[in-house]
Amino acid sequence: MALSSLEGAKVLVTGASSGIGAALAPMLAARGATVGVVARRADRLAAVTDACTQAGPAGRHRWWSVDLSDPEAAAAVALEAWDALDGLDAVVNNAARPMRRRVLRLDVTTVDDVMRTNFLSPVAVSLAVLPRMLERDRGVIANVSSLGGRLGIPGEGAYVASKFALCGWSESMAIDLWSTGVDVRLVLPGAIDTEIWDQPGNDPAAFTGPFEPPGTVAAAICDALTSDRFEVYVPDLKAVAELKTSDIDGYLAGAASFATAEDPQP
Repeated sequence: MALSSLEGAKVLVTGASSGIGAALAPMLAARGATVGVVARRADRLAAVTDACTQAGPAGRHRWWSVDLSDPEAAAAVALEAWDALDGLDAVVNNAARPMRRRVLRLDVTTVDDVMRTNFLSPVAVSLAVLPRMLERDRGVIANVSSLGGRLGIPGEGAYVASKFALCGWSESMAIDLWSTGVDVRLVLPGAIDTEIWDQPGNDPAAFTGPFEPPGTVAAAICDALTSDRFEVYVPDLKAVAELKTSDIDGYLAGAASFATAEDPQP
């Protein structure tokens, strides 16, 4: 069930070394939560954990350096965090990697790598903690997808596929858990000012702004953990997704025209 308050809650956040996760962890701590953070970069995780301690010194905040492109490692660290924090009231599956590359230049290995980090790892974390949450009959699993989980984006087929998968998984999971005490939340950020826009192996982004600060999404996630609403768009671009659904052919034509104008090469 949704948390009645973040005060005293124990929350695990993946992808917490930068961006949304790094903004979220201290915000949770400031609201009274004990926070566990997971990502690859140990030095940054240590800094985020220090920020949590400064924001909410009462908590026994912890960090774990793990490669979340490995779903088995992701599941293992979730259980380790559960034991270390004496249970988890919420998990925020936030870790993700970008992939801006047109379909004709993609290969199955690249798509698989993106799916492992952006989809299979959140699934593994969720399935690892779910039996324990069900045993207690309470908990929240919050999945951070993307507006790209509702819209096809030119040149981002692999990334969009992973985020669509996370949306569909979250919806079905919410239905299957409807009569239990475990809730699912889906967060759909738009263009957020994070490192995702400047990563090696990616084509330059056609979109150059404006961008929302990570703190805006972090605040929305905090609210989602204590809300009864399944889905939240940050910023609120739900109307764009609804427009696409109502006129998919028009959306595809417009997106293709934009992509061709930006880069005529396939």
